[in-house]
Amino acid sequence: MPPTESVLTDRLAMEIARLGIVGESSDIGTLRQVTELAPQAVPGCAGATSIRWAFPADDGAARPEPLASAASHPDLAEIVDRQLARRHGPVFDVVRNRVPVSSDDVLVEARWPEAMTDMLCRGVRTFSTTPHVKDPVLVTLTLFGVSPRALARGQHALASLLVAQSGAAMSNVLQYGTVHRTAVQLQEAVEARAVVDQAKGILMHALGCDADEAFAEMRRISQTRHVKLTALAQRIVGDQGLRGVAGDDGEYAP
Repeated sequence: MPPTESVLTDRLAMEIARLGIVGESSDIGTLRQVTELAPQAVPGCAGATSIRWAFPADDGAARPEPLASAASHPDLAEIVDRQLARRHGPVFDVVRNRVPVSSDDVLVEARWPEAMTDMLCRGVRTFSTTPHVKDPVLVTLTLFGVSPRALARGQHALASLLVAQSGAAMSNVLQYGTVHRTAVQLQEAVEARAVVDQAKGILMHALGCDADEAFAEMRRISQTRHVKLTALAQRIVGDQGLRGVAGDDGEYAP
């Protein structure tokens, strides 16, 4: 098959689309799926690695930090691990500059000698690394080939599609988690307010006071007994009266 011929079949398109489903996404799971799909979708690609990074500071002073990674083959995982250990190599240049890098022939590549030696020792002759940024997620995808110029320039769009979809999936998971936590907090706040209002009503009836006086009394008891206001309200509601705030002797102390 010519290296420029697309192999993005309907099945692969469905698999790529599934990356964005929040309920089925996780950092490691998404990265692993991308590395497995890349050799199927990109002609000339023999394997792939993908990394999620901590978002670098805008001033460029902070070094990028890898948060999770995946590889389609153990040899490729070693290539990435050695770059990460040295904190130097093509993948770091991609993260710092946010632009893709590639080499048609690793054998004559002079920019990253140590990383190129690692690749050659494991049978890699060409590679291409593509970044995708979707605040606050930064993902890189590296494609590897076993012969020079195996990764045709025209296929970089497929790599961009894969890494963009994976980045979007991780961003969606983060946003979903934030929205879910906010919803839970709001629900807890509403429930707490309802209990406090109910407790105020009980004290108003028991003490013959208005709402402000009942709330002031609840705050006084909360402070003197070192009990949270919502916990105190729950005790009052649970006991349906002043017994909920009785002292150790069982008597209410105003």
